[in-house]
Amino acid sequence: MDKRMVDFIRALRAAGVRISLAETQDAMYGVENVGVGDRKFFSSTLKATLVKEMRDQQTFEYFFPLFFGSGQPPMQDIPGNLSSEDQKTLREALQSLMGNMQALRDLLNQLMQGQRFSQDQLDQMGQQSGVPQAGDMSQRQWFERRMNRQAGMQQLQEMIEQLMQQLEEMGMSAEARQEIREMMEQNAEGLSEQISQYVGASLAQQMADSEPKPKPDLLDVPFDHLGQDEADAIRDEIKRLAARLRSRASLRQKKSKDGSPDPRKTMRSNMRYGGIPIEIKYKTRHVKPCLVLICDISTSMRYCAEFLLTLIYELQDQVARTNSFVFINDLTDISMVFNEEQPRDAIGHVLTDNRPGYYNTDLGNSLNTLCEDHMSCVDHRTTIIILGDGRNNYNDPRLDLAQDLKRRARRLIWFNPESPGQWGSADSDMHRYAPLASDVFKVSNLRELAAAVDQILSNG
Repeated sequence: MDKRMVDFIRALRAAGVRISLAETQDAMYGVENVGVGDRKFFSSTLKATLVKEMRDQQTFEYFFPLFFGSGQPPMQDIPGNLSSEDQKTLREALQSLMGNMQALRDLLNQLMQGQRFSQDQLDQMGQQSGVPQAGDMSQRQWFERRMNRQAGMQQLQEMIEQLMQQLEEMGMSAEARQEIREMMEQNAEGLSEQISQYVGASLAQQMADSEPKPKPDLLDVPFDHLGQDEADAIRDEIKRLAARLRSRASLRQKKSKDGSPDPRKTMRSNMRYGGIPIEIKYKTRHVKPCLVLICDISTSMRYCAEFLLTLIYELQDQVARTNSFVFINDLTDISMVFNEEQPRDAIGHVLTDNRPGYYNTDLGNSLNTLCEDHMSCVDHRTTIIILGDGRNNYNDPRLDLAQDLKRRARRLIWFNPESPGQWGSADSDMHRYAPLASDVFKVSNLRELAAAVDQILSNG
C-alpha cells in the first residue's frame, strides 16, 4: 500500500498538484492512523493532507479511483437470479445465438456469469490497442474506445438485442426478459468501466513512473495555449513584471539627465554670468509617451488584450496619457473605466461588458469610428498601438484611415501574436497593414509583450 500511495502522489505531482515531502509524510501518518478499511475515510485523509488549493480537488478526485479502485458494485451471475424454467429458456437461446456469432462466445459467457476481465485479458487488449505507448492522460478516451472495440463491446450490445428477440420468440415473459436485459446491461457497463479503469490506471502509473517534465516558464507559454490556471498565474505575475519595467524606465530617465550638452539652453541660462557657461545644461532624452491603445478582444485575442491593458495601466506613472479602446466589430471607449477602477477590476468589467462574438471582427469599421468620434485623442505626440492579428473577416480594412492615423500621430505600432509567415493567409490583412506601420512587434507570449512595451517606453 505504501508504494501505491507513493505512485499516487507522483501521479498527482505529474498532473500539476504541488505536494511537498512533508505533506507526503503527513499523508502516510494519517493513513497509518485511519487505516484503509473505510474507503471514504481513506480518501478524506489523503485529500486533507495532500490538497491545498480548491482547483486541485478535481485532479485528486480524478486520480484517486485510478489507484485505489472505482468502488463499483460487483457484477451479477444472471442465471443464478432466474427461475429454473427461465434458465432453461436462456440456455437454449444462447446456444442458438452463439451458433451465429462464435467469435463472441467467451465474452457473452463472461457477461452472463458476471465475470470480470482477467488481468491477462486486459493486458493483451491493452497491448493490441497500444496503451503502453500512450503519452499522457489526454489520450485516455481514445484508448478506451480502442480497447472497447478490441473487446467487442459494440457487437455485444447488438447480441443483447438479438438475445432479447430470441427469448421473446421462445415465449419468455416480458418481466423476465426485462430483468435479464437490466442485468446484462449492468454487467456490460461493469466491463466497460473495467476497461476505462484499466486505461486510466495504466496511464496514471506511467505518469508516476516517468520523471516529471520541467514546466515551461510562464513568460514563454503562448497566449493561445494558456489554460485557466496558467492565465491566473500570469495575472499574478504581471504586477511583478510591471515593477521590473518601472525600475528599468526610472533608471533610463536618471541616465538621460546626464545626456549630451545643450548649447542653446546653456547660453540662455548663463546670461546672468555675462555669457560665461558656468552651469552646463543637458538635452532631455526621455519623454513619457502619450498612448492610444486599440485592442482586438475577439476570442483569439482576448488573453493578449487583457494582459497588455493590465500591463500598460500598471505603468501609468511612466506614461503621460493613455486613451484605450477595444473592438470586435466596432470601437468602444474604455478609458473612463480605468480612470475609476484599479486595472484588474477594470479589465474584468471590460471583458464582461464586451463579450466575444463569432466571425465578426471588423477593424476597418473600428478605425472609421475612431477617426469620426475620437480623433481629438491623436496628435503629433501620440503613439498609437493597435493590438490585433489583422484578421478582418473579409471586411474592408480601411487602409486609408490607417495611413491618415500614422500621418497625424508620432508613430503607429502594431502588436501582433502571429508570425509574418501567417500574414495574408485566409482573412488576414496584416500583410497590407504592416507597410503602413512604423513598427510591428510579435507578441505571442508575455515575454514578447513585455519586451515590446519596454521598448515603447524607452523610445518615449
